[in-house]
Amino acid sequence: MVDRLVAIMARLRDTEHGCEWDRAQTFATIAPYTIEEAYEVADAIARSDIPDLKEELGDLLLQVVFHSRIAEEAGQFALPDVVAAISDKMERRHPHIFGDADVSPGWEAIKAAERGAKTTAENGGALAGVALGLPALSRAEKLQKRAARVGFDWPDASGPRAKIDEELLEIESAPAAELEEEVGDLLFAVVNWARHLGIDPEAALRSANTKFERRFAAMEASAGLSFPKLTLDEKEAHWAAAKAAERA
Repeated sequence: MVDRLVAIMARLRDTEHGCEWDRAQTFATIAPYTIEEAYEVADAIARSDIPDLKEELGDLLLQVVFHSRIAEEAGQFALPDVVAAISDKMERRHPHIFGDADVSPGWEAIKAAERGAKTTAENGGALAGVALGLPALSRAEKLQKRAARVGFDWPDASGPRAKIDEELLEIESAPAAELEEEVGDLLFAVVNWARHLGIDPEAALRSANTKFERRFAAMEASAGLSFPKLTLDEKEAHWAAAKAAERA
């Protein structure tokens, strides 16, 4: 079945008879779609929508095939190379299943050893290789985890919590030209606190977004067409009612 999808993509990218839009794409132009499709997979999972999950996984698979086709045309690699590489990696990271080891040294330990060899070869440090394309909250958390592995971390959650207060004070006294930087520092500190509390900040914010959308829609529905003309106090009353209805 995958061969059929590979053939379709090859036809779409054909220089003479293919699709003009598909032929014009590059790794860089397709990357945003790849990220979007991954989030749509996560959204389907969050909604427990299995039929939609099936469709979204297909869309994500198409992205892998698309990137692989672009690489194949450039003589870099093809889809079988991608599959072989991930197969090798999975076997390498499970030596107690596919190798001679009796006990696994642990997924993270194996990843760290691989990363150490790679960053040494690339003259990188502990933070090398954290993908720039990650959402900012997720990337902040990964950077903090990497730093923590080499001992640069607060001993408990009280440190990052105090840092939040410090960053808030700096925002209040910062000149306009430095506000963006200071707000960034505050968000970084919040991510650090969430990490120490064992909370995924990206998932927490997605949940908060969903809750806001749900309550805002309920607020609009209760107010009807007059909603835009209501005063802020009146809108706040509808908001409070929407919150109370959820908790009832």
